[in-house]
Amino acid sequence: MVLAWEVLLVATRLGLTSFGGPIAHIGYFRQEYVVRRQWLAEERFAELVALCQFLPGPASSQLGIAVGIGRAGYLGGLAAWLGFTFPSAIALILFAYGVQEFTGHTDDWLHGLKIAAAAVVALALWGMARNLTPDRPRITIAVLAAAALLFTGSIAVGLAVIAGGAALGLAFLHPGNLEQAEGTSGPSRRVGAAALAVFLLLLAALPVAARLTDNGLLAVTDSFYRSGSLVFGGGHVVLPLLEAEVVPPGWVGQGEFVAGYGAAQAVPGPLFTFSAYLGTVMNVLSPRWLGGILALGAIFLPSFLLVAGVLPFWERLRGFKRVRQALRGANAAVVGLLLAALYDPVWTSAIAAPEDFALAAGAFVLLAFWKAPPWLVVLLTAVAGGLIAVS
Repeated sequence: MVLAWEVLLVATRLGLTSFGGPIAHIGYFRQEYVVRRQWLAEERFAELVALCQFLPGPASSQLGIAVGIGRAGYLGGLAAWLGFTFPSAIALILFAYGVQEFTGHTDDWLHGLKIAAAAVVALALWGMARNLTPDRPRITIAVLAAAALLFTGSIAVGLAVIAGGAALGLAFLHPGNLEQAEGTSGPSRRVGAAALAVFLLLLAALPVAARLTDNGLLAVTDSFYRSGSLVFGGGHVVLPLLEAEVVPPGWVGQGEFVAGYGAAQAVPGPLFTFSAYLGTVMNVLSPRWLGGILALGAIFLPSFLLVAGVLPFWERLRGFKRVRQALRGANAAVVGLLLAALYDPVWTSAIAAPEDFALAAGAFVLLAFWKAPPWLVVLLTAVAGGLIAVS
């Protein structure tokens, strides 16, 4: 229980400060879980990143859940999700009530947050590259993966390059130098199989139950559960699916949808918390915030079931030498994924002028060499970005 509370506190701090989207979240997580607290090794962290890229749903949230389960079992996974998710969910529920307004120079300080995210991603890339691509074969795999992603810009290619990195690792990386697999406090295979069965059962049964009963709550639960179950690529990819689920039936107006999406860009944490705003605006329960909690729980439940279901089988597989050999190639491909993302969308959306580059370099120096806490660097960079923009 003590460990679960520790996970909750750390994840809440991340939920309050992790701006910049899922790739930036990987950087924040690495700094907190790998570098600062040493809850898991660099290679293990990269393996979980690769695994979560293959699962449907919000990859950064699933990564946090996996780290929490490894640290403190099921309660740790739940604590990691609660801490990382609820700060932005609460903010978006308040926005749905009209309490939170974004006025003035919002775009200015949001630009500063994007610059801070660029520094965080650069730091994660630098650290992971030193540990996971220390030789010429793995550096080559990383560069090939980055090139493939930049030339195509496709989520499907992102999954393919990780699989390709694993194949290259299996073919060219020598297994004799592989480290021993780490232990975990995750669930048993029996519990994992049960979690996967529940995931599939809900995916099949919810739409049938919603149609047979014509129950509004079941229909809402089904819509958000399917959205969280069938989408690869994170929050921006789920938005068109959510729009198709909630706007045509008249649950949410087009203007309300766009306004909520704008607000979701301005808060830290996972973009999937946009569901909390939608559930509140839809007014399906009284008080309205309960609808937000219902939608939030429905869209994230598949992530928890999938991570809890897959991890125990993954733990068994990663213990085999040949699998570990392939994982080294996959980890190198993850470095390439981070390299590509540092350029697009992180760099292209954040660095538009020499002043932006100077600010990003300063934030990087604070993080890498002065060991300043990320939340402080994010705050200082946001303020500096706003001052530069209005000057």
